[in-house]
Amino acid sequence: MTDKPMLVLIAGPYRSGTDGDPQAMAANLARLEAAAWPVFAAGHIPVIGEWIALPVLRSAGAGPADPLAEQVLYPAAERLLAHCDAVLRLPGDSAGADQDVATARRRGLPVYRTVDEIPRRTPQESA
Repeated sequence: MTDKPMLVLIAGPYRSGTDGDPQAMAANLARLEAAAWPVFAAGHIPVIGEWIALPVLRSAGAGPADPLAEQVLYPAAERLLAHCDAVLRLPGDSAGADQDVATARRRGLPVYRTVDEIPRRTPQESA
């Protein structure tokens, strides 16, 4: 058990393998977001780098397929990881998610491969 909720970065494919297809990226984001509830239900706070990066890109008048995305997507995840307590690495090829895992390991953060590996908090701790 853990004494406080962890901020858990959910990492996995977003742009990888999509050839810039917005529908494929949306499907990948939906897969990432599908892990949010189980992380939350375990008593923690889920976060996905794209939840930070995509509004930043939109405010710059760009999208995930724009060249500016390279200056936002990975750096946003890197900055976010400075505040995270753990990473949940979902299956699938993804250079960005692999980079997130490498950063987490350098910082001594746990990297989980399934939600079941994440320590659950008791209901009293979740309050």
